Amino acid sequence: MPSWTAIAPILMLVASNVFMTFAWYGQLKVEHRALWLIVLISWGIAFFEYCLAVPANRIGRLVYAPAELKAMQEVITLLVFAVFSITWLKEPVTPNHLIGFGLIAAGAFFVFKGPL
Repeated sequence: MPSWTAIAPILMLVASNVFMTFAWYGQLKVEHRALWLIVLISWGIAFFEYCLAVPANRIGRLVYAPAELKAMQEVITLLVFAVFSITWLKEPVTPNHLIGFGLIAAGAFFVFKGPL
């Protein structure tokens, strides 16, 4: 069974990505506000992303190599973004998106696989 040290960074990275996705892309549905206000609000949301991502990487370093943490981060980012895109932005996920995301996930697989 995986230890809390192995699971906590994954959960924290998922949560941090939810915050960052809203900080970066949530504003696309709020076109009637001034850009300077959107930037300030995005910074405020991103603060919570950092409060989760930095400790996630610090804790994760106890179990994962930095390259593994980065690969994990990218796959989580794409999964969170795909769900966000469908549910919040009402954008379709196309076969091209799935192929591209799959190739990135394949790259992460090789990072975790170790030396060939």
